Amino acid sequence: MTGLEVELMPFVSGRRVLVAWMLASFLLTFLATRAITRAIRRGRGPFRNASVGGVHLHHEVYGIFLLLGTGTAEIAYGPGPPWTQVVAVLFGAGAALTLDEFALWLHLSDVYWTQQGRSSVDAVLIALVVGALLLVGANPFDADRAGSELGMAATVAVNLAFAVVAILKGRTVLGVVGVFVPLVALVGALRLARPASPWARRWYGAGSARRRRAEERFPPGHRTRWDALVDLFAVVPPARTPDAVGAPGREP
Repeated sequence: MTGLEVELMPFVSGRRVLVAWMLASFLLTFLATRAITRAIRRGRGPFRNASVGGVHLHHEVYGIFLLLGTGTAEIAYGPGPPWTQVVAVLFGAGAALTLDEFALWLHLSDVYWTQQGRSSVDAVLIALVVGALLLVGANPFDADRAGSELGMAATVAVNLAFAVVAILKGRTVLGVVGVFVPLVALVGALRLARPASPWARRWYGAGSARRRRAEERFPPGHRTRWDALVDLFAVVPPARTPDAVGAPGREP
């Protein structure tokens, strides 16, 4: 083991510990938030919609303030232990609260309990995948493992290009994971695009062989294991109170 590796070990170890704190906080906050929102929609438990002056406060508002606060604290003060762990926990909680309403960013309307709202769960699960990859040490920008800066830059550029192609083909998970694992990005880039993806709309002309293959591979109503995973959190619970019926997408 070289002297440089010995010097980097505490940094790498400390970084992974912070990622672990952040990831645990993210996951627990997401699970708690989904449980609370489901309870509110069902009219069960002590929780109710929060509002100020008649304006409903979505929980992404709290998440945004947490992200702003923790980001400012880290940049301006760079706190050491144990406060750096506190910042990691608060950042993870803020990220979960914000991403849990990711669909509201896209549609600028309250679509939490609709089909469009499933994209929030997609965003959260993808963020968990990224967090897990960081936790095990995956790093596409690890200059210490590259032979040269030019080589690293070229490798990262090519890998990111494959990842972007995979995402444009509707292979979002493969594309995101591929940012960290080059072979996965290549596989995603080479696979058939989904019919509704930007790549298919641009390159798979109507009546073309590739369009037919894509539609046969992904017929209407086609479901994957990822869809089943999203269902665990995105299935709409029945509304049992007038408040929930009147405000189906609202939560604390």
